[in-house]
Amino acid sequence: MTSLSFQRFLAVMIKEFIQLLRDRVTLAMIIGIPLMQLLLFGYAINTNPRHLPTAIVNADHTDISRRILRAMENTTYFSFVQPQSSEEEAEWLIKTGQVQFVLYFPNHFTRDVIKGLHPPLLLQADATDPAATSIAVSVFGDLPYRVLDEELKGSLAKIKTSLPPYRPEIHSLYNPLAITAFNIVPGLLGVVLTMTLVVITALVLIRETERGTMETLLSTPLKPLEVMAGKVIPFVIVGFVQILLLLGIAKLAFAIPTEGSIILLLFLTLPFIAANLSVGLTFSTLAANQAQAVQSAMFFFLPSILLSGFMFPFRGMPEWAQWVGSILPLSHYLIIVRGILLKGNGFLEVWYQEVPILLFTVVAWYIGFKRYRNTLD
Repeated sequence: MTSLSFQRFLAVMIKEFIQLLRDRVTLAMIIGIPLMQLLLFGYAINTNPRHLPTAIVNADHTDISRRILRAMENTTYFSFVQPQSSEEEAEWLIKTGQVQFVLYFPNHFTRDVIKGLHPPLLLQADATDPAATSIAVSVFGDLPYRVLDEELKGSLAKIKTSLPPYRPEIHSLYNPLAITAFNIVPGLLGVVLTMTLVVITALVLIRETERGTMETLLSTPLKPLEVMAGKVIPFVIVGFVQILLLLGIAKLAFAIPTEGSIILLLFLTLPFIAANLSVGLTFSTLAANQAQAVQSAMFFFLPSILLSGFMFPFRGMPEWAQWVGSILPLSHYLIIVRGILLKGNGFLEVWYQEVPILLFTVVAWYIGFKRYRNTLD
């Protein structure tokens, strides 16, 4: 029996390092993914979002109401993007997700404060993502105990009792019990489609090359678009089967509400499926083997999970991260699926979210189509 040799062991180890250095995709995976995680978790992820967009319905333009608004802004949790809205406008803004809160001042609010009637001040919160609103709601509930100290002086000091000068009322819309599953499970529809469709389609063309069957395809009169479309259509059906299966489990196991139309959801899911398939096929044309195709898919999947608003509040991220996240189809699909299932949104409330998904799909398809080779060279 030959004895172990340190030189042979060292030679094998050096060979593996050389192969690793030559495999640029694997090397990028080893360095890139940890670096990406560090940057995203360190800079982009924030579980305490501030400057949340807020609309105001104010029928009481007085110094006291303005003092309350300034105090809310000073907390840094509220940003008044619609300082004067009608009730109809405010309802539309919060239903379409353009604002996180709507603040309602009732008629004669200041008069009732001065009379010591402790009038209500209503804050409506979009609670589809409880993590995005919980701290801001808590801060709003504490404001009445200190916000009007400067205004209630002299003859108005008698209003200061054990009760606050006004009563904060909070209506958590769409998920009043702050059930985490109501936020996570609908989002999983998009996450599962992204994970499975991108990876599966990333292997489609490269598998043909590795098995040698690409030669057969290239010997036929098939055109690149015909090959790519023929490869993709079966996975469109697979995507719809996944959606129906997940919706059924979500309803039976987690009692997820379905306030809107399932038919509309399926219709608007088609562009999202096409976007993921286009990404997978593009990676398939760029990769040299199946391992590289899967690794490339992971580079797309990781930021999609972290920057889309699935795991962490989207509005808690810095602007650059929100800009990157807005490019990803999953960010817009989450708004669509949560809006239809939890808010009962119709086509008019969600159609504009399809525009960036369609643009992304067109660009990805174009890149994949241009990269597709008519020969094996």
